[in-house]
Amino acid sequence: MAFRFRRRTALTVALTTSLLLAFVVVSPAAAIRYGDNDGNAHPWVGLMVAQNAAGNPLWRCSGTLLSPTVFLTAGHCVEPSGDVTQNPTHVEVWFGSHIVTDTSYPAVGANHCAGIAGYPCQGDAGGVPVENPNWDASHFWLHDDGLVIFDDPYWGTTTYGQLPSANQLDSLRVGHGTWFTAVGYGLQAAFPDAAGWKDQALKDRKIGHPWLYQINSNLASGGTDLILSDNASSGGTCFGDSGGPNFLGNSLVIAGVNSFVYNSQCAGFSGAYRLDHQADLDWINGYLE
Repeated sequence: MAFRFRRRTALTVALTTSLLLAFVVVSPAAAIRYGDNDGNAHPWVGLMVAQNAAGNPLWRCSGTLLSPTVFLTAGHCVEPSGDVTQNPTHVEVWFGSHIVTDTSYPAVGANHCAGIAGYPCQGDAGGVPVENPNWDASHFWLHDDGLVIFDDPYWGTTTYGQLPSANQLDSLRVGHGTWFTAVGYGLQAAFPDAAGWKDQALKDRKIGHPWLYQINSNLASGGTDLILSDNASSGGTCFGDSGGPNFLGNSLVIAGVNSFVYNSQCAGFSGAYRLDHQADLDWINGYLE
């Protein structure tokens, strides 16, 4: 089985505005490469930052509002850690098309967000991360969906992402005729470690249109994932896009959430976790109901 790189982006303590998010975790971790600015086309897609118990940012991902209080993302974007200082206990979410870092970050002291109202500390909404009960960090691509339940409803949009029906995607045909609308805030370009200074990591909501490369195959974890194109002609996802939606065509139906890439340059093709599994639908709908 090919090695998979999770696509969340780490936040470090000693960040400057120019270096913010240039450091990428290549392990269970996605921006849209070769994509266009989304503008206000998808204001229900947001950028999330996980925070630990001390209020310090840990990493960023993308995600989609399913209701005023339920935000869908990837499982590895809300996963607990063996190190309690790295456990996400709270999540802040922004819904702007372009997110600017507060120049006063980090604050002096143990809480780097103390007194800071902007990114990456205080967003448009905040809430509690919830992991999938079937989550397994060693096989994250098999149950890679997670939720954030907001403390208070977010009323900045009247449109929300929709879940597919059970097994809806089984009938999809591989090829350019089956395409998706991928939306996210991740890196626009990623390079090997030695050239990591060239990474392009603006926190802009971008949009791309990858097509279906594989489904119901070993490469797609036997049908658990969608394998999508990731190239200059279609666009594709990268680190920081994790959890962001792949809408089926130009609909509101979220076929899958961005999950992984196969190399550190985010090139070739990428994987999205399918949401049409009955167990996942039952779990998510339990919060929507």
